[in-house]
Amino acid sequence: MSGAVDWQPLLEKSIIALVSPLGTAWFLGLLAVLLAAWGRRRLAAFMGVLALAWLGVWSLPVASHTLRAAIEAQHPLLAMDAVPRAQAIVVLGGGVLPARHKGQPPDLQEAADRLTHGTRLFRAGKAPLLVLSGGSNRAVSATSEAEAMRQLLLEWGMPAQAMVLEERSRNTRENARFTTEILRGRGIRHILLVTSALHMPRARALFEAQGLMVTPAATDHEARSRFTAADWLPDAQALHGSARAFKELLGRATGY
Repeated sequence: MSGAVDWQPLLEKSIIALVSPLGTAWFLGLLAVLLAAWGRRRLAAFMGVLALAWLGVWSLPVASHTLRAAIEAQHPLLAMDAVPRAQAIVVLGGGVLPARHKGQPPDLQEAADRLTHGTRLFRAGKAPLLVLSGGSNRAVSATSEAEAMRQLLLEWGMPAQAMVLEERSRNTRENARFTTEILRGRGIRHILLVTSALHMPRARALFEAQGLMVTPAATDHEARSRFTAADWLPDAQALHGSARAFKELLGRATGY
């Protein structure tokens, strides 16, 4: 086996992991251990407390949902009659997990609203073409994510001729780049972009950077603003939600 290793995806994932609340807490905790080994016990104790506090704050549903709500508020859900017509509907991957083995069905994930919302827009006559964007690691997946979405849409009665697949992308930046190549070949400039509300600010910026006219059609709004006493207790799902929000903020700042 030959060929140069592409370190960029690994580097990007490593940076995202480090910036996430869990990654930052892990780094601070490691720093505390090293400081203690060097005899800097007071500073080590401070770093240890800081690590626990940082992890604790972002594992609280109150903090996690508040952060996610601030991002999602940029793109609220639009009523169907408020969505303009466009030349194509672009649905980004992330809501469907391709089958691991040939013959298995795709697995719907938390963000599967992307696929159902894209279907609703098409059936409402908002665009004549549905572009499904998403590749996969073919070492562990039987198909691309775009193909997995196509299989589901065919089962839901979507006409095959209305769908175009983009199967090379492995991240949002590549979604924008490779999808735009397909759209330009068809003379398409104006799209309805369908993705989760948390993901939309970053995705919209990347597609607009490709020169497209983008109308956001956000879905999968997950944050809430009403809380109970239990929301002041640490929760693993809240920590996961915070990590995804940090990823979006970092990606928006760096163009990832």
